[in-house]
Amino acid sequence: MYFKFTFCPIILLLWASLSFAQNVNVVIHGAASIAKTDDNFVCVTLDWWPAEKCDYNQCPWGKAGILNLDLRYGALINAIKAFNPLRIKVGGSLQDNVVYKVGEVSSCPNFMKREDGLFGFSQGCLSMERWDQLNRFFNHTGVKLTFGLNALFGRNESQTEKGLWIGDWQPQNTRDFMQYTISKGYKVDSYEFGNQLSGSGMGAKVDAKQYGKDVIVLKNLVKELYAHPETQPKVLGPGGFYEEKWFNTFLEVSGQGIVDGLTHHIYNIGPGDDPNMMNKILDPSYLNQVSQTYKGVSDVVNKFRPQLGAWVSESGGALNGGSKDVSRTFADGFWYLDQMGMASTYDQKVFCRQALIGGNYGLLNATTFVPNPDYYGALLWHRLMGSTVLAVTKESDPDLRVYAHCAKKKPGVSLIFINLSKDRSFNITLSKANPGDAGKPNYEFVGKQNREEYHLRALTGDIKDDIVCLNDVPMVQTDSEDIPAMDPKLVDASTPISIAAQSIAYVTIRDFEAPACV
Repeated sequence: MYFKFTFCPIILLLWASLSFAQNVNVVIHGAASIAKTDDNFVCVTLDWWPAEKCDYNQCPWGKAGILNLDLRYGALINAIKAFNPLRIKVGGSLQDNVVYKVGEVSSCPNFMKREDGLFGFSQGCLSMERWDQLNRFFNHTGVKLTFGLNALFGRNESQTEKGLWIGDWQPQNTRDFMQYTISKGYKVDSYEFGNQLSGSGMGAKVDAKQYGKDVIVLKNLVKELYAHPETQPKVLGPGGFYEEKWFNTFLEVSGQGIVDGLTHHIYNIGPGDDPNMMNKILDPSYLNQVSQTYKGVSDVVNKFRPQLGAWVSESGGALNGGSKDVSRTFADGFWYLDQMGMASTYDQKVFCRQALIGGNYGLLNATTFVPNPDYYGALLWHRLMGSTVLAVTKESDPDLRVYAHCAKKKPGVSLIFINLSKDRSFNITLSKANPGDAGKPNYEFVGKQNREEYHLRALTGDIKDDIVCLNDVPMVQTDSEDIPAMDPKLVDASTPISIAAQSIAYVTIRDFEAPACV
């Protein structure tokens, strides 16, 4: 049950005032960008899991899977429409176990629990009636769609190596599915080939050379069926965990111009039942470890230069449905928003959160469709952070995380500040980096226009709370199930930016002139 607060309890404000304040100067390097993201960097997934999917003695998916999600709910529709548009990837662990009921496929079985099946389930099916329903929903809500294809169709599991699937991919079912999609005029932005089949795989794997040959077949199929280049969906892959040798081999085999976007998955917090998860999320040195993965993927992109660069096509933080005690709470934002900030600095073009709804890590509650705190953090990122990424430097305190982009709506820059500290707030001043001579001091920035600030805090001050306050106003849907207004607080530019303990803030500065943002 959710109580409708109209303001955040005063105890939170008292806590902010009693915490120790530390002065920090943040330097923005605005002369040139360090990376570029896609305009629709924020992305979410819809997964195939049925209600019977259980982990850690709980079954948190309910009716949130692609095949049984009720698409009529106003709260769901409004949550998607608020992004205008929202990028959604349809896929997940069971996508390589899904057939499409079209063409030669006449039977359409439901997923059933089966001990020897992929991820413990039998083969499932997407009927064209359900595909029609989904596309009406996507069209109505303005979704930018990526669809994950079955990359195991026609293969068999090796008799000598467990988990390895061998043989050529058979494209006929995908061909029939694409032809139906085209005949209906449905818009697909991109197709991703397979799910977590790279390297050691998750549940199943495919040899890198074989995958490279098969993705050529997929690319040629897309080019054949979608005759006009301007409406031709992009081909993405491999949609799995990064392993350097496997990624290099598959790209060497496929060659340039085949894979448009290099996709990989991030689950750097570990299993969803880890009792140490909260400590990991609040540990800056732990959060930094995943940067090696981003760097590795970035190096591969620089070598093979796929047109769309690198995408994080799935990331839920914690594996196996997320954590029931953490993933739905305000605390999860320290991981989630930091990951988006870090990924953008490594030129990752898109970041897909697992999931929009379902499991414990859904941005929306799986039964009530009420947005969890991370939903609001993602929506603010989408609205405020532009595609041009700027470098920032600061004093070495690791508990303060800072990322800067050109503002989505010009002029100016937008920053996100993430304060991991439990007992320290930060008073922040800004400087402009001296682009001409690294030996000269930076320029102190003193703005003249009011800053636009968006401060996110847990409702009660406990970061395990599942209601977030924006500028001391609780974020709860309206009586008409609309997303509430998310207006900035206008703050005198002559004052420092104040970031309370264990809080997150977006700040847009309209009169900060950065040449990279012109």
